[in-house]
Amino acid sequence: MTRSRLATLTAGALGVVVLAACTPGSNTASTPAPTVSSVNTDAAKLGNVTLTIWDQEVRGGQAAQMQKLNDEFQKAYPNIKIKRVSRSFDDLKTTLRLALSGNEPPDVVEANNGRSDMGEFVKAGQLLPLDKWAEAYGWNERYPASVRQYVSYSPDGKTFGEGNLYGLPQVGEVVGIYYDKKVLADAGVTAPTTWADFETSLATLKGKNQVPLMLGNLEKWPAIHVFGTIQGRTTPADQIRELAFGRQGPTWNTPENTKAAQTLVDWVDKGYLNPGFNGEDYDPAWQAFSKGTGAYLIAGTWLQADLQKAMGENVGFMLPPGDTADAKPVATGGTGLPFSITSKSKNPDAAAAYINFITNAKASAVLAETGNLPLADTAEQQSAGLQKDVFTSFAKAVDGDGLVPYLDYATPTMPDTLGAALQDLLAKKATPEQFLATVEKDRSAFVAKNG
Repeated sequence: MTRSRLATLTAGALGVVVLAACTPGSNTASTPAPTVSSVNTDAAKLGNVTLTIWDQEVRGGQAAQMQKLNDEFQKAYPNIKIKRVSRSFDDLKTTLRLALSGNEPPDVVEANNGRSDMGEFVKAGQLLPLDKWAEAYGWNERYPASVRQYVSYSPDGKTFGEGNLYGLPQVGEVVGIYYDKKVLADAGVTAPTTWADFETSLATLKGKNQVPLMLGNLEKWPAIHVFGTIQGRTTPADQIRELAFGRQGPTWNTPENTKAAQTLVDWVDKGYLNPGFNGEDYDPAWQAFSKGTGAYLIAGTWLQADLQKAMGENVGFMLPPGDTADAKPVATGGTGLPFSITSKSKNPDAAAAYINFITNAKASAVLAETGNLPLADTAEQQSAGLQKDVFTSFAKAVDGDGLVPYLDYATPTMPDTLGAALQDLLAKKATPEQFLATVEKDRSAFVAKNG
């Protein structure tokens, strides 16, 4: 990767840096370089500014870290006033598109990485490329290319996974298996180390009148994580990545994906899921798990703080096991929702300073203290109990190149298509073959149009 030359003016007391035209932090040399421009990195010298921030950090530890970092930022830079609007993931997704198309959009927003959100916003010119700030603040050195691919698009929004940088995430994410140690012990089950052990334990737990696996799928997206976990046992990681990034070539109609879909149906037939799972909200389902209902919960590391607070030492976390105990990890994950700067922001330098503040090394320590998983500096943080399980699992997945993207990233309509198709599959309204045909139709139509 070619890096630009960064020159600091001698009048550096103002924190102004000048960037030569540069190749952005990406894996492609064909991406147009950002326009030559200056960046002011001294937030204290930006005058009186109000930044409107939209985030989805509403759950326990997520809300705590955001409040703490916002307070510290305002203390450090009293000239910059933060106007925070905090919404749930679903509410943010619903309202953000309209807000960005309005005359007074927020300055900084958390936008889902996938094509349906960030990809469409980039295509519409509603987000600023962050490459010049990445050079000024050293984000390209702090976040490796394997992370930046999750927040990179070509300027036209057509290519996902390479191009300009359009967001910066705070946290890492990996979807794994939470387990209730007491429920397992009462059923005579030990934490599984292979996928065969895991499926055997599901049968054992069912035979002991326990709910083996909790799921709340009313919002439809939670089943995507369950299917992705199974898919990682049947389908090569590279195939999953190609599907998830919406690339030319792959297809959903494969024996491996058919096996994954059939496995999910088999779990339903065998009664491994809680009754009424398709009509239960996500939050009540994981909250029921935290109170002793169900042995396993397939979910992401964003629930760590809440589950540890509710369950203490009684909860554990593992990556989805493979065929053998030492198998290479494959798990859905990557980054949390990145923070982006809107193209209509009147204060982009202040917005970039804010993003840098909430993602720097000190912020990583705050994230760890509040039960979150910092994307950078993870190894430097103190951890114990469930947090240690999560940190260790994430490091193992990253070090083993085992993270695969969320499947709903693939096309602008895939979140709705895949979620609805999985709900039908789970309800036995569609066969595995029909399910795959539905999502393949979405994929192929998009790829043909996207070029």
